[in-house]
Amino acid sequence: AYFSNISKLLGEGEDSVPQTMTMATIDYMAPEYGSEGIVSAKCDIYSYGVLLMETFTRKRLTDEMFTGEMSLRRWVKESLPHGLTEVVAANLVREERAFFAKMDCILSIMDLALDCCMESPDKRINMTDAAAKLKKIKVMFLDDAAATS
Repeated sequence: AYFSNISKLLGEGEDSVPQTMTMATIDYMAPEYGSEGIVSAKCDIYSYGVLLMETFTRKRLTDEMFTGEMSLRRWVKESLPHGLTEVVAANLVREERAFFAKMDCILSIMDLALDCCMESPDKRINMTDAAAKLKKIKVMFLDDAAATS
């Protein structure tokens, strides 16, 4: 997967916390970057979580439905686990043989996305753990899909 990895441009390592006055699209950046200009690897993981949610919901942060207190993150969080079919792109949740395996996989991915987008940088998962979780989700999906075939 491709990551902007803005933290590597301005500092080294997971714990690097350089500051910058450069502002990007606030919606896609971690709250601490938008409000304080702090850049770290934790900002990258936040953006990755947003990317995951956008990919599977087919909604952008700038969608007109996200106004006031409602955000993509909140919409996804409030849908889990029972309303998942309401937020996931319709073409991903068609009834088919591997439907339940697919829904378990998407639920796990949405949980991961929310772990990436925690408000506090200290509570966010790191990229190494996120990649490991994605690999486990893939293996679980392939095993479950094969069992239903």
